[in-house]
Amino acid sequence: MSFFCCAQGGGTATASRVKGGTTLLLIDVQKDFHPGGSLAISSAKEDADRIESIIRRSLKSDSIERLVVTMDSHHKLHIAHPKFWLSGDDNETCPSPFTIISSDDIKNGIWKPRPNLRLPVGEELVNGSMMKSKYDKEGNLDLLQYCIEYTSALEKKGRFKLCIWPEHCLIGTEGHQLVNNVQEAMDEWSDVTGGNIEFVMKGENLLTEMYSALQAEVPISSATSYNRNLLKDLRQSDRLLIVGQAMSHCVNYTTRDIVAKWPRKERHKICVVTDCMSPVPSFEKDAEEFLQFLKDNGVQTCLAADI
Repeated sequence: MSFFCCAQGGGTATASRVKGGTTLLLIDVQKDFHPGGSLAISSAKEDADRIESIIRRSLKSDSIERLVVTMDSHHKLHIAHPKFWLSGDDNETCPSPFTIISSDDIKNGIWKPRPNLRLPVGEELVNGSMMKSKYDKEGNLDLLQYCIEYTSALEKKGRFKLCIWPEHCLIGTEGHQLVNNVQEAMDEWSDVTGGNIEFVMKGENLLTEMYSALQAEVPISSATSYNRNLLKDLRQSDRLLIVGQAMSHCVNYTTRDIVAKWPRKERHKICVVTDCMSPVPSFEKDAEEFLQFLKDNGVQTCLAADI
């Protein structure tokens, strides 16, 4: 019995490492960001349909050599989810989604982290210059002090205050999965080309946010610091196409972190496919600023039909 259902016959089998060619970077094309999901974007289905069409068209011309897929991957008690926090007034009420929690709110007792949070065994924390939180003799983190310092560090960067999101992309749930039509197109791409999907998980650390697939907003460990290996791999591409959700957040800041360390003379290799992404509702201004950033930094934009 042959183990190979398609490629049969004589010759020597080889496994080659992909270099050059076109890479399609799919950012967070997950069910929770699509209609029916907990953090849905109304136009995301049409974006996903166009992403699917890019992948399926590539099968006829063998025009995409790599598929790199990032996946927002959270635990339930993440710092940007409601159940991490309690009201300072009644010790019972959690913040509603889209509540903004500032460092002053925590200092003034308006919101506080739940007192019984248990970090996973082996959770890596770096007590560096930005994170001056103290541990007790048993190695327990002063979570209240950490949250004050974390939100302060976030605010000093000038991009975000802590936003409480609806629980989304929880590991192991349906909302964490890729949308069906894109997943099916990717599976077919693998079957036809012999290429494996390269997955990048982000957001697993409970204590920091990670909009970008390259680094957390406030890096607190080696796993949340800038992913130089990922950048190095992406730079092997002759062309890097970027699609996914959301234009206002994870596509925005992943792309910014790529561009920041991509040589200016090679930025023409990057193309953001603007009709394969949409902003989170009410964050349209962030998407507009992102498009201006691309223009100012010599990054191309294109449409799915052009690929």
